[in-house]
Amino acid sequence: NKTMILPIYTYGQPVLRNEAEDIDENYPNLKQTIQDMYDTLDRSEGIGLAAPQVGLPIRLVVINLDLISEDLPEYKGYIRTFINPYIEEVDDSETDVMEEGCLSLPGIHEAVRRPTRIRVTYLDEDFQPHDEWVGGYLARVMQHEFDHLDGMVFTDHLKGLRKQLIRKKLQSIAKGDFACNYKVKVKR
Repeated sequence: NKTMILPIYTYGQPVLRNEAEDIDENYPNLKQTIQDMYDTLDRSEGIGLAAPQVGLPIRLVVINLDLISEDLPEYKGYIRTFINPYIEEVDDSETDVMEEGCLSLPGIHEAVRRPTRIRVTYLDEDFQPHDEWVGGYLARVMQHEFDHLDGMVFTDHLKGLRKQLIRKKLQSIAKGDFACNYKVKVKR
C-alpha cells in the first residue's frame, strides 16, 4: 500500500478556522487517509495531527506518543486514532502550563495553560465507541489536537502581551515567510 506524505496546511489556510464534520464508515479511503496521516506525522516528527492540518475538514486525529516514550515511558507504544472525538467534560480544578508548538505554526512555541484532566468520547479505527477520563500529557495533546477540529489553534489561548508579541510571526506564516523541514501548503 503506497503511502503519501501530505503537505501540512499552515496558519492562514481557511480549513484551520472551520469546524470539522463528523464522519462515518463510508468516508472514502478512510484507512488510507489514516495511514497517510501517520506517515506525514512521522516525517514531520510531530506527536499529533488533526485532519484539518492536511486540508481535510473532518473530525479525525492521529496521536503518536511513542516518540516521547524515552522521557515518558508510560506512553511506550501509544499510537492511536480518534474519529469524531469530543471533549465532554473538563476538570479545571487543576491546570498546568507547558510549552506547545504546532506543525501548522512553524517556529512558534508558547506556554499554554490547560486543564490536566478531561473526559473524551471518540470512535477508534474500528468505529468502536470510547468514553474515558484522560490525564497527564495525553490530556494536553488531545486538547491541542481536538481544538483543530473546532477551528482553533493553540495561540488562541494566549492572552494580552504574549498574543501581541506573536502577531507578527503569525502574519509572516500566513504570507509563507518561514522555514521548516517538512512539506507545507501555504495560502497563496
